[in-house]
Amino acid sequence: MNITLPDDLLQTAQMSESELLQEIAILFYQQNHIRLDQAARLTHTSVDDFYQLLIDRNLIDPPSDPDDDPDELILASLRLSLQQAQTGDVYPISELWDGIDH
Repeated sequence: MNITLPDDLLQTAQMSESELLQEIAILFYQQNHIRLDQAARLTHTSVDDFYQLLIDRNLIDPPSDPDDDPDELILASLRLSLQQAQTGDVYPISELWDGIDH
């Protein structure tokens, strides 16, 4: 689906197209219209980056233990991994650990 906006909207809002998409994704996410992984996909960012954006804007609280990912973040990552597996966007297991020593 494509959305056509008036040409002067971005200029009036003093935003780039990516910033506008980011605001839309945040709004939809806050109103529970889309999930975390969908919001990240809408903004063309990773789930982790979108989650960090929410933390940076004080829209969600960061986890108390930085090594303990919240359930929502884990579920979003699992959904993304499942989607990648279903579409064949995978890497051979032989390449899984390539470059880990660097």
